[in-house]
Amino acid sequence: TWHLKKIPQIVRERTFSLDSPKFEAKTKLEMNSVCGIECQRKLPVPSLSDLKNLLSYETVFENGTRTLTEVNVLGAVLDPAGNTTTRRPSRKKRQIYGTDSRFSIYDKRFMTNFPFNTAVKISTGCSGILVSPKHVLTAAHCLHNGKDYVKGSKRLRVGLMKTKSRGNGRKRKGTSDGVPSFQWTRVKSTHIPKGWFKGVSGDIALDYDYAVLELKRPHKRKYMELGISPTIKMMPGSMIHFSGFDNDRSGQLVYRFCSISDESNDLFYQYCDAEPGSTGSGIYLRLKEPNKKKWKRKIIAVYSGHQWVDINGEQQDYNVAVRITPLKYAQICFWIHGNDENCTQG
Repeated sequence: TWHLKKIPQIVRERTFSLDSPKFEAKTKLEMNSVCGIECQRKLPVPSLSDLKNLLSYETVFENGTRTLTEVNVLGAVLDPAGNTTTRRPSRKKRQIYGTDSRFSIYDKRFMTNFPFNTAVKISTGCSGILVSPKHVLTAAHCLHNGKDYVKGSKRLRVGLMKTKSRGNGRKRKGTSDGVPSFQWTRVKSTHIPKGWFKGVSGDIALDYDYAVLELKRPHKRKYMELGISPTIKMMPGSMIHFSGFDNDRSGQLVYRFCSISDESNDLFYQYCDAEPGSTGSGIYLRLKEPNKKKWKRKIIAVYSGHQWVDINGEQQDYNVAVRITPLKYAQICFWIHGNDENCTQG
């Protein structure tokens, strides 16, 4: 069951203008030497002043201007247990683990209907998910490398799926049924938490690898709501699901599901088969609504991608996702609605 949780408040304090970004960073869909499972265990619990700094955020607008918004955090419960993890997974050195368990979605009835229709393509080469009529959730590193915004993010666009056909329903020459084409929409503004930037955290902090894009025009499609990420033991079969546009299956929507191997307070570690391109996909669960017989899918994490991590002098790898905690829920909800009145219960 989805459990209602009281959400902390993110309150805007001050907004400053910053210099325009250079937009010179290279897009990198795989990162090295980030804080992994062993490192997460040793991280101290952030203080309230740390949280205010990490959850302050930059906004980049379509015309290239940039602002920094400082926030206050009210009602946050700081977890004294720290970044504990449940159990240590066995590590394997591949992005496809054993038999490839991904499914390409070809049938346009599925592709253009919920939940698959919520998957979008980001023009920098990543995926994302629709979270409102005007907003897309994706990974921060699809837009920013920790020091500067990536080259393609200056004229950022989001591709919403449509199936290729002419007005009279006939297929175009040379296209197969069920291959999606994209209706591209310009991005009006982008929000990235300050915790993602190297100057703040000392290194790239995967905990903050998420961003929200505001579209220039609203779409009329069904989108997926945010949910608070439950612990592994509260998930049916510990299973998660996500769809994205993997690079090795060009032009196809790829769906997968798998169980989670391990968790920290902010991250899920799993071996869902995935390739670059699916980074930024929304990870979702289907749970029962409280006191109702209805089941509902909600986004509980953002797929950050395949990560190489230095552990005891050895390079190890895993696929990782950023959990939507009550604090992250408050921030993402605040970005979507512009106030915290709609974000009191998650």
